[in-house]
Amino acid sequence: MDILRFITAGSVDDGKSTLIGRLLYDSKSIMIDQLEAIEKQSKNREDGEIDLALLTDGLRAEREQGITIDVAYKYFSTPNRKFIIADAPGHTQYTRNMVTGASNSDLAIILVDARNGVVEQTRRHSIIASLLNLPHVVVAINKMDLVNNSEDVYNNIVIDYAEVASSLGLKDIKYIPISAINGDNIVEKSPAFPWYEGESLLHILENVEVANDINYTDARFPVQYVIRPQTEALHDYRGYAGKVISGIYKKGDAVVVQPSGLQSTIRAIEIGGKEVDEVFAPQSVVLHLSDDIDISRGDVIVQKDNQPSVENELDVLLCWMGNKPLIPGNKYLLQINSRVTRAVIKEIEYKLNVNSLLKEPAPEQASLNDIVKIKIKTASPVPFDSYKKLRVNGGAILIDETSNVTVGACMIQ
Repeated sequence: MDILRFITAGSVDDGKSTLIGRLLYDSKSIMIDQLEAIEKQSKNREDGEIDLALLTDGLRAEREQGITIDVAYKYFSTPNRKFIIADAPGHTQYTRNMVTGASNSDLAIILVDARNGVVEQTRRHSIIASLLNLPHVVVAINKMDLVNNSEDVYNNIVIDYAEVASSLGLKDIKYIPISAINGDNIVEKSPAFPWYEGESLLHILENVEVANDINYTDARFPVQYVIRPQTEALHDYRGYAGKVISGIYKKGDAVVVQPSGLQSTIRAIEIGGKEVDEVFAPQSVVLHLSDDIDISRGDVIVQKDNQPSVENELDVLLCWMGNKPLIPGNKYLLQINSRVTRAVIKEIEYKLNVNSLLKEPAPEQASLNDIVKIKIKTASPVPFDSYKKLRVNGGAILIDETSNVTVGACMIQ
């Protein structure tokens, strides 16, 4: 079974926690002891109702204790697919959390309160989804029961959001009317919306095409480990282990190792100790080359006729996650896939307003949760693709050298 990673975004009162709880409860993904615990704690216990939002209350309590950089994950599965829900808050002060959760997601569920329609928070979440190039968006119009399941209210919100989506260039968008508290259109299609011709939320999540999002054109293989047993039986064995992050590799392909530019051909390919003729993303494999050339962790093996950019000066859209400000001249470690190199911040070009997408004048320094465009110079050349073209080889992180804490999420332009 394949895995769908998705993030839920919504204001504090839009019903995000209830939606996650309803998905877990109605798909029978809650352990008996969990169910008993929330039944005891439910505020609505007297009338027999379970407060499904309590399933994520522990996560909210963690945030109140100051754990704001980590994204909490919930897992569940159906007979058709496995799911990982990234539960990240959407307030302005938690921009970094949403960026962290969305960067690994295939789909975003953006909740809209049917009573309030498209608000500033909705635009902010949509802008972040656009910046992170999320391939799929589901707009879940919640609390429809509070507007008498009105088709007119639903249609007006769809029209309003379509304008936002068009201005941001969002691609695959689906709209669905729901009531998370009642379970309408969550797991099963509800008779409460006879005018709605689409499917339930779970049906959409089970059937969205994730395989089509993988890039099979631009072959990229970051080396994670060089295997040299140097035993009598494997005296000349030299294999390069890693994950094919995009593209296809075949035995006999002419390849180039970046950033050195050394050329060779693929002599053999292994998966699980067995030789194969062809591999593709996202398989983990061992490549053997015809020539004994200098390759180490962090180098990228690419097709000779399809090269990434190799530069030591990068234009980067950065979400700053550090408690200390980002100041031009500061030095960090830049990590892109398995490659780590020292880097210095050359300049801040502008600050991006996440509410309006307008470019504001360059500040002297970037503070926590700011999104800024910066120039970075690295100590050695970095093989990369633009984030818009190839997310898996265009995303990077900045690491504080002294504390080893991740302080920035980078989208290379």
